[in-house]
Amino acid sequence: MNDAAISAALADASANRRPVALRAGEVFAGMQRSVVDADELDLRGRRAVLEYEPRDLTIAVECGVTAAQLEQTLRERRQFLPLDAPQSVRASVGGILAAAWSGPRRHRYGRPRDLLIGSAFALADGTLARAGGMVVKNVAGYDLSRLFVGSLGTLAVLLRANFKALPLPECARVFLASLPAGTRERAFAQVRNLRPEPSAAWWISGFNHEIDGDPGDDGRIAIMLECESALLERATLDWRAALGRAGIPETRLLDAGAHSAFSRLLDAPMQLPGAHALTYRSPSLPSRALDLADAMAGVIDRFEMQRDLLVDIMNGDVTARASGDAASFAQMVGMLDDALHDLAPRARILAGGGDAHDRLDCFGLLPSALSRMRALKERFDPHGILNPGVAFFDGRYT
Repeated sequence: MNDAAISAALADASANRRPVALRAGEVFAGMQRSVVDADELDLRGRRAVLEYEPRDLTIAVECGVTAAQLEQTLRERRQFLPLDAPQSVRASVGGILAAAWSGPRRHRYGRPRDLLIGSAFALADGTLARAGGMVVKNVAGYDLSRLFVGSLGTLAVLLRANFKALPLPECARVFLASLPAGTRERAFAQVRNLRPEPSAAWWISGFNHEIDGDPGDDGRIAIMLECESALLERATLDWRAALGRAGIPETRLLDAGAHSAFSRLLDAPMQLPGAHALTYRSPSLPSRALDLADAMAGVIDRFEMQRDLLVDIMNGDVTARASGDAASFAQMVGMLDDALHDLAPRARILAGGGDAHDRLDCFGLLPSALSRMRALKERFDPHGILNPGVAFFDGRYT
């Protein structure tokens, strides 16, 4: 579907007050409410690379382009974008931006929104518009492109995204280690102080079928090093020595399999061991993340469900997955959701919930700027046709 067809479809829907549901990769569908009784606008066919200037480190793509497709295009010229999206063969650029996804390398490279330098979009009435451009510093005043990041497709339909690309690191190596009893806190502290700084690092409990590494008494860690080839072996010696000081006797290294292991770590939270499971992610400070993870584990244990935990050591995100049998899950999921949000008010659902999903608290604590967000929604989409009800700032969300 080209720009003109999308514009015409939106103009018709707006004139007739018909709701429109946007469809692309659906990877982040669990992070929002469902749209019901709406016309479907399928954006999955919009997968063209529109402009690419390797010398300028800029690229423009249609928003149906997948993260994997974009990665392959850039890798051919030794460049990359740290979108770090789960299920990259399905995750679309538009979906990543609409969900305001931020990955485990954001402390080093920034979030996808930080690398967005321009966009094209269709407003709810079909008007086509642009913001920004193809140069890095081209915005005077408010950067309209970033307004749509995190809007879950409720303000406009993203058609095109322009990004600043980054040079691809020469080397990538993943370190895997099982933690003996009593070493978790020391390992966490050592990882936080590693130099060069890790591109990504996790503490893992569970996820044994999804993530590499052998479980230890205190869980396991996975750390990603990205650097120049001249630094690789020196950094490896330093990192192993630091982990040894934490009481970790052995570290396994992945070179050829580093990117595959990294992808599995990204994918794990979105993978569910059946229909009766639910995954949350809560932001935290790195210094408090382990305490929050332990507390969330305690809540899941109280409901006698299986739990899997993933802590982003560098950024502080805590991911918790709860799963159970059909009968207990259906009975307990509402109470589990309440208990986890009492503990971690900002926790968001990433995936799962089954038939109960739309009755659960998808977003957690609502922001203080809610009234301004709703005013923006009213200005951009006065008839409320775009993805109605999916977002907390939509007046239909309750």
